[in-house]
Amino acid sequence: MALFDLPLDELRERRSSSVEPADFDQFWADTLGQARQYDLAAVFEPVQIGLTTVDTYDVTFAGFGGHPVKGWFTLPAGTTEPLPVVVEFIGYGGGRGLAHSHLLWASAGCAHFVMDTRGQGSGWSVGDTEDPVGSAPATPGFLTRGIEDPYDFYYRRVFTDAVRAVEAARSHPLVDASRTVAAGVSQGGGISAAVGGLVPDLAAVMPDVPFLCDFPRAITVTDELPYREVGRYLSVHRARRAKVLETLAYFDGVHFAARGRAPALFSTALEDQVCPPSTVFAAFNAYAGRDKQIEVYDFNGHEGGGAAQQAVQLRWLPERLADPKPE
Repeated sequence: MALFDLPLDELRERRSSSVEPADFDQFWADTLGQARQYDLAAVFEPVQIGLTTVDTYDVTFAGFGGHPVKGWFTLPAGTTEPLPVVVEFIGYGGGRGLAHSHLLWASAGCAHFVMDTRGQGSGWSVGDTEDPVGSAPATPGFLTRGIEDPYDFYYRRVFTDAVRAVEAARSHPLVDASRTVAAGVSQGGGISAAVGGLVPDLAAVMPDVPFLCDFPRAITVTDELPYREVGRYLSVHRARRAKVLETLAYFDGVHFAARGRAPALFSTALEDQVCPPSTVFAAFNAYAGRDKQIEVYDFNGHEGGGAAQQAVQLRWLPERLADPKPE
């Protein structure tokens, strides 16, 4: 796939047209306040997965509405002192998968918490968390569930789960809460950007090729799923574009980025039609923290940097964990 989006020099100046809701902060304060009325009830059950280099736990905690959310928690084997923790969020359609597939960050000497995504986990990796909340009519997928009301929108539940996942990870006695990192790829990158705006004291955020950013451009610049789900919805509900965009503004990574202060390492790929680079740059350019950088992969699609980006993260993160300085 050839380059299709804006030239790189324009991308570096790109700003979103997404209009921030006047009650954005109050909406999220109320949403998280309601979730915290439920006991977090984080339970870490040791599991044997046949590996000797890590200790692994099957996690359950209370997310949005007190609903049970699953996760994996992995530590270097024999850990006795608190470690920094990387809280990871999963790409669209996937679940937490199998525990032995999450070894990178424990191998790097960190605790690692992987959040399952409610209602997903049947696309490319298995999930174990139900979404007990229904929605109004929607297109297949998740992006249009409850899309005409921010209080009903699917990602209100997911982003709330993600904040609670950070709180669950921090509740473990072998986690140093002051050195908490949010990370993820694609949908996971978008969730990590949201967490970066909702949790004020993170040590770092690492959104790779993030989804859920700059909705006004995303839903018009690409024909690829998942953004195309919105176009399909509006092709039937022809008069509801304004209402849909009003809802999406409460969940736009651009507005969470404007509240992010922790050191941030983004990535994008210039041939990515799933999460177009102009949408990623819109979030990166809005990011409020001064310690930020973006890796650009010129000839890649949605796979982004893959293992090459992981290598960048492994070089970049230790300095931020040694002396985190949120701004």
